[in-house]
Amino acid sequence: MIASNEKRRKAVRQLASEILLKVDARKAYADILLDHSLGAQVASARDRALLTELVYGTLRWRGKIDARLNPYFRRSLENLDPFIRNLLRVAFYQLLFLDRIPDYAAVNEAVQLAKAHGGKKVAAFVNAVLRNFLREKDRNAEPQITHDWQAALANEYSHPQWLINKWLDYFGREETEALMRANNEMSPLVLRVNSCKSSRDALLALLLKSGVSAVATRWSPVGIWVKSRSLVDQLPGFQEGLFQVQGEASQLVSYLLSPQKGERILDACAAPGGKTTHIAELMMDTGEVIALDQSEKRIDKIRANAARLGLASLHVAKADIRHPLPLELRSPYDRVLVDAPCSAFGTLRSHPEIKWHRNESDIKRLAHLQKHIIDQVAHYLKPGGVLVYSTCTLTKDENEDVIEDFLEHHKEFVLDDVAGYLSEKASSLVRGSYYMALPHQHNTDGFFASRMRKLAE
Repeated sequence: MIASNEKRRKAVRQLASEILLKVDARKAYADILLDHSLGAQVASARDRALLTELVYGTLRWRGKIDARLNPYFRRSLENLDPFIRNLLRVAFYQLLFLDRIPDYAAVNEAVQLAKAHGGKKVAAFVNAVLRNFLREKDRNAEPQITHDWQAALANEYSHPQWLINKWLDYFGREETEALMRANNEMSPLVLRVNSCKSSRDALLALLLKSGVSAVATRWSPVGIWVKSRSLVDQLPGFQEGLFQVQGEASQLVSYLLSPQKGERILDACAAPGGKTTHIAELMMDTGEVIALDQSEKRIDKIRANAARLGLASLHVAKADIRHPLPLELRSPYDRVLVDAPCSAFGTLRSHPEIKWHRNESDIKRLAHLQKHIIDQVAHYLKPGGVLVYSTCTLTKDENEDVIEDFLEHHKEFVLDDVAGYLSEKASSLVRGSYYMALPHQHNTDGFFASRMRKLAE
């Protein structure tokens, strides 16, 4: 039995290292790779939990892990064989953060994997690094960083320093530290009840009856927080279309749009379709919701969700909103939602790899794209219509600055106060005239949104 457990753990660590290698090399999303691996290669619930822990934990704390690893190399960690680099990161994560497996077992399994990958010489190198670290672990709890306190924050909270500097300007030090602490926690699984088919109370009762631990969300009136570790498609009510997976902060954006029955609404950047389907539900599946995306694969996903939820008013079209729409899609809309492509720094709890994939030039590039998109859609809105702009990021460049620039160039639009479209319970999610959800304050993804109205002619 002991040998069997060791073999399984070794296989899980190899798979974790391979996933992290793909995340590194391809800038792939860990959740997609994990979903594939959990379904096809990992059988037991215990091994699935360990694989998830190793992948997400290593990504969350990669900055801190790399700071501890670097002193053991003459050259940069980035010069190592990519698989060995990520194998060492997984091993260091176990040694630094996990106590369920003895240190000697973590080292031995890493050495065996290194030997299988690169031979005896590579195995000896990995063994030396890990055993040297173990000898010094208690004596040197943290690497010495003396040049500035921002670098110390980057190491302590495992975030890139350039992003920390942006957040210090945006939020101040105390709130930035709280935000980074929250980013290193697990993201909750949140469902949105399909109000065309069920109610929150009814779905909660169904989940609890089936042994699923779940509670109503605090801010969204249609949200449910699932506390049990469950595969989504195996939850009761999924196949029947009683709910859609959607973060709580994301759910509230549709209330800012405030869609009415029978209206014609454009969701300009619709995939994966959480907000799109919510809009259709808020209109009780009347009127018409046009959902745009330029990817056939993402369009298929929106259609699949709409079919499962039983929504007939939702129509998906392949179009690139950066360019003028085809003639058949240009008829004026009552409301337009732009959930813009963004740096996604509000989603680090569920996508920790993003903080290692993005850089400052991405922020500038995305802000330019966002300004172009919002300019483009303004022409398709009826006089008196509503335009909601949202992102799942937390940078001023992509949020307030985009709106201020738009209003400066479009005097026919005015900014509405979002407070009038949220419940009193959700008043803490209002900053000035804007909507802002924050992981450390609201236990949600980070989200920003604004509501603008086109003046009647």
